Amino acid sequence: MANWSDPRPTAAPFGTTRARAGDAAYDAGLRSYMLSVYNYMASGVLLTGIVALLFAVSGQAEAVFTGPGILKYVIMFAPLGIVFGMSFGQGRMSTSTLQMMFWGFAVLMGLSLSTIFLQYSPIAIAQAFFATAAGFAALSLYGYTTKKDLSAFGTFLIIGVVGLLVASVINIFVQSGPLGMLISAVGVLLFAGLTAYDTQRTKSMYAHVAGTDMEGKVVVMSALSLYLDFINMFLFILRLFGSSRD
Repeated sequence: MANWSDPRPTAAPFGTTRARAGDAAYDAGLRSYMLSVYNYMASGVLLTGIVALLFAVSGQAEAVFTGPGILKYVIMFAPLGIVFGMSFGQGRMSTSTLQMMFWGFAVLMGLSLSTIFLQYSPIAIAQAFFATAAGFAALSLYGYTTKKDLSAFGTFLIIGVVGLLVASVINIFVQSGPLGMLISAVGVLLFAGLTAYDTQRTKSMYAHVAGTDMEGKVVVMSALSLYLDFINMFLFILRLFGSSRD
């Protein structure tokens, strides 16, 4: 089985001092790389939360999402468009372009997620956030440290997310409470698995991009993946356990 959790280059065949120096340099570079990923991801989540809160308390969120017009649909679907644009265009885009798109995405997600402040109590939102943060930290740590190859679960998890999207669309029309609870429970499990998987995948990619022009791009795209894992897990936990304002 491939050792995905430690994808470092083959050690030098002679000279233990040289080998240790190489290992130390690799480990330092890996730590810096992973720290950059988590800094982008955490900053994006923070920016989204600030924008969501300010948009909600200003009264603009209620005006936009309960009033007429297409602006609410633009806010809702624009983040998805940016994700597709970044995913399919990353090879042609510069690192700075991807960074600007990432921050723009975080802002738009904040506008979109402002509706949770209209639907749920502040206590429920805070509880869901801290539960998500604790779970995300534990799962990401597992993905970073485990010697088990999680790549085999990737396809299963992606198929599960697609199935979850289909079920969510169906429930928009049938409005089934039990189905909604089931979707939320499955969603938490799927994005918990994706958190560990994406963390390990992010770590394994360092060996292939270290010191190249692609490293900066991979940092941003990996931060985006982990950001999406966090936000989706948070939303499903909130829907599963959160108490509404009513």
